[in-house]
Amino acid sequence: MAPTHTALPNGLGTSFLIVGAGTIGLSTALHLTKRGYKDITLLDRGDSIPSAYSAGNDENKIVRADYEDPFYATKALEAIDAWSHDPIFIPHYKQCGYLVTSSGAAPDKAKSHVDRLIRSISSHPAQPKGCLTTLATPTEIRKHSPRLTGPLSGWSGYINSHAGYARAAPAMKGLYTELVARGVKFHFGTAGDAIAILPDAETAKLYPAPRPYVKTADGNVQCADVIILATGAHTARLLPQAGAQLTAKAWAVGHVRLSATEAKTLLHIPVVNCRDLGFFFAPVPVREDEPNGDWLIKLCAHGGGYTNRSMTSGGGTSLPPTQSEENDAIPVEDEALIRQLLRETLPEFARRPLERKFICWCADTADSEYVIDNVPSYAGLVLASGDSAHAFKMLPVFGQWVADMIESGSQGEVRWRWKTQDSDGTEDINWRVGNVRDIKDVERRSDETEKLVSKL
Repeated sequence: MAPTHTALPNGLGTSFLIVGAGTIGLSTALHLTKRGYKDITLLDRGDSIPSAYSAGNDENKIVRADYEDPFYATKALEAIDAWSHDPIFIPHYKQCGYLVTSSGAAPDKAKSHVDRLIRSISSHPAQPKGCLTTLATPTEIRKHSPRLTGPLSGWSGYINSHAGYARAAPAMKGLYTELVARGVKFHFGTAGDAIAILPDAETAKLYPAPRPYVKTADGNVQCADVIILATGAHTARLLPQAGAQLTAKAWAVGHVRLSATEAKTLLHIPVVNCRDLGFFFAPVPVREDEPNGDWLIKLCAHGGGYTNRSMTSGGGTSLPPTQSEENDAIPVEDEALIRQLLRETLPEFARRPLERKFICWCADTADSEYVIDNVPSYAGLVLASGDSAHAFKMLPVFGQWVADMIESGSQGEVRWRWKTQDSDGTEDINWRVGNVRDIKDVERRSDETEKLVSKL
């Protein structure tokens, strides 16, 4: 069934209810306010912004336009322009460059992906001239980034100077402050915890279809002319039919603690991304108001991603664990990748304990395309999701695409339409290395285990 077109019955008097105050929800609220809409409410079950349930609740995220697909490269270049010039986002963006490589032991898939990125950046007319430098050997990489003192065994790739990273949590806090100043309303905790979309079988008489409502954990019912689901990896809990196209997947994150003196020598390194191992960022202070205190380097392991089907009905749809503490341990094999990444680049930190370890969940699609469309069988219900681990960089612009779709009444961009083909989440994604596995099938290590290991 085709999605039901959303109409705007009252023009600028239209009311909006956005479920999920993460990257997509906050960005959508921003762009609705830019278009003059006043009646905007966001719900989130977290206690504050950034929400504990948002993938954007993180130290930093890569901001780059390095895509094989020129469509997304163009979109990301627009986002970089906003990060660089919009006063809301300028304080949270650092254009430090983006080093992309594969190691000598990398599979052909990783090496060919890097080669395709080089060709794409070179041929895209909007990429700044001179932003790309190819680095064919470890010696060339060290010459460009001398602070990387490890062997860089067989490494080759490129650096793109027109890229960097955003301080994710501070950026979301800053956007939240701006939205409150613009009159956007927020409900957190049980008042923001959406537990059902109505009408269902029990409430159809009270809340006649097709107009949707949202019931929250405090027992209240919220409604609006347009309801936008921006709940990321958690979407299928509220909207089970979305589970056929959205698969909750997770990747491992860890941090290494540095002194202020150690951190000072690394402040100007690029984001380093070895496509078969993982990526890391320049260090950031543990506390923004204590720059002379400890600092953290965030590191992530590459892989096909982990699903969580063990806690779902029949083991079908993948959803994040219901308890957040279930995310506070990472697969042992990913820890090994992170340590190998450190040995190759910053060997002096390779034996440091990993802390603040967690797995980060996103809503993955089979083709890595977003879903921004009306939901079938509902008038006034919109799905904005499918981040596929490449949405945060679009924080300044993503909401523009949601607002465009709502105002037009249908999704004109074919690749962002409601996806009618089922996905089991195990598809081979051409820009990822590794297989998809269920999280219950891997051994994981928590911070407590790490403390014990570090004493051996």
